[in-house]
Amino acid sequence: MQITVTIADDHDLIRLGIKTLIEKKAKDITVTGEASNGEEVLALAKTNPTDVYILDISMPGLNGIDAIPRILRISPLSRIIILSMHDNRALVEKAMLSGARGYLLKTGLPDEIIKAIRTVSSDKFYLSPSITKYIVEGFLKGRAECRDWEGLSQRERETAQLIAEGFSSKEIAARFKITVNTVNWHRKNIMEKLGLHKQSELTRWAISEGLIDH
Repeated sequence: MQITVTIADDHDLIRLGIKTLIEKKAKDITVTGEASNGEEVLALAKTNPTDVYILDISMPGLNGIDAIPRILRISPLSRIIILSMHDNRALVEKAMLSGARGYLLKTGLPDEIIKAIRTVSSDKFYLSPSITKYIVEGFLKGRAECRDWEGLSQRERETAQLIAEGFSSKEIAARFKITVNTVNWHRKNIMEKLGLHKQSELTRWAISEGLIDH
């Protein structure tokens, strides 16, 4: 059975590299969609859903983790693999609790991608070998590391990412089709919940959470 795949990464070379690898080594896998950010992935999921989605975490606008539940609402039978530079227990936990079936490090072996696609498409889980220690440690227990993240609503997380990326309140309001006052209310709640006072602190938090690149 042919497995269809969508690749989402804001770096053209990463997408090209994954697609080329699959075309050369996996006749049973076909890349039918490519996206450079989370919003493009959602659009593709609505018009051309695929069996597997490979999502970079640090995409502009809508990051990979926040895109997971939205994709699954559109295409519940799809399977999602997170591709990341971040070897971080909290991020792995967030990805898996959000509905991902796989978590790959960009520093891993190229053939891992093919193995991961085949594994998750058969309704199993796949983690890069270097992060399976989190399973052994029981990363689904003692979720204290995720409290800050989970204290924010979905809209607050999306707003926090855009603020950290430098978008103005007016630009964020236009994107979400809400008022500037509502954006400022979200901003106030975000800063209070995270215990932050400056945008620079919010940017550092977003980087530490893997929401945006350095």
